[in-house]
Amino acid sequence: MTRTLDVVVALDYYTPYVSGLTNVARDVAEGLAERGHRVTVVTSRHDPDLPEREVVRGVSVQRTPVLARLGKGVLSPALIGAVAAAAATASVTNLHLPMPEAALLARRIRSPLVTTYHCDVTLPPGALNRAQILGVDLSSRRAVRRSDRVVVSSDDYARHSRLWPALAGRTAVIPPPCRERPAGTPRFREGPGLHVGFLGRIVEEKGLQYLVRGFQAIAEPDSRLLIGGDFAGVAGGSVVAELRQVIADDPRIRLLGFVPEEQLADLYASLDVFALPSVNAFEAFGIVQVEAMMAGVPVLASDLPGVRTPVQETGFGLVVPPRDVDGIAAALRRLATEPQDRAGGAARARDRYASGTVVSAYEELLSTVAGP
Repeated sequence: MTRTLDVVVALDYYTPYVSGLTNVARDVAEGLAERGHRVTVVTSRHDPDLPEREVVRGVSVQRTPVLARLGKGVLSPALIGAVAAAAATASVTNLHLPMPEAALLARRIRSPLVTTYHCDVTLPPGALNRAQILGVDLSSRRAVRRSDRVVVSSDDYARHSRLWPALAGRTAVIPPPCRERPAGTPRFREGPGLHVGFLGRIVEEKGLQYLVRGFQAIAEPDSRLLIGGDFAGVAGGSVVAELRQVIADDPRIRLLGFVPEEQLADLYASLDVFALPSVNAFEAFGIVQVEAMMAGVPVLASDLPGVRTPVQETGFGLVVPPRDVDGIAAALRRLATEPQDRAGGAARARDRYASGTVVSAYEELLSTVAGP
């Protein structure tokens, strides 16, 4: 039996903020707490309405005040001291990157350190943004080199990362934990036509304008494109205005807004194809595509490091070049007309990516690094 660990998890954003990084941290933290480990999350108080301290599903959450915001990041000087204090008596600390203060945190942490490196930072062109990228990369690189092990979502993504020289020889491949949703009701469906879905933040890196144009190349009036995701509380800003311009007056495309957790199973049950048309390396995996697979929905994914991995490992879907409107349209037609082994695809996705399997891998790694 694995001994009980005192685990500190450190990151800039935590639930109820929604992103792939925060979802991974949340699901691993809650999974470890459910198994009897003591888990403390130290994060920023990104929303001033959130309490400074609370217990969420067995996880103790401590939030430090935000002094300023810069693009997608937050500046919380108190975070460094709070993490150091919590880590002083911890069995092991799990640091989630990228975060600007990673190097300072790693220097102050005295417990064994496991870093989860989610993805390289990407920002729009510009001198200031370029300086931010260089700064965050430098901070991440120094934190990685101080880490006992570094978790990456796939070897494919790690080897294409800007940090690969620092990552090499330190990595443990553990995919993000993916939730198997209960069987849903197709309440979002509007007829027998092809229903394509997307779920995620409405931001530039998701490449939604290319998905819309590819879908619009399909002339069938009964087809639907359902786009679910937050475009109000998004760090760094949403591109919903630009997306609405591309959609124009196409009545077949629905902007659903934020889809609550209790409705996700119904959304997946309404789809024939799930699309993840990401356009840059900020997307390193795509948890939602695996959740769709587990619900029996084949996936159209961009041919990007890490993003393509679930389709390649399960064979459940198609991979297309990023920003390729014609390729997206052709893949949608193929997935609509060729029979899909939905039960087999779902089973393969569950075997590889189910939350229980992933939490077990984290538990084993953290226990090993923590030592006797």
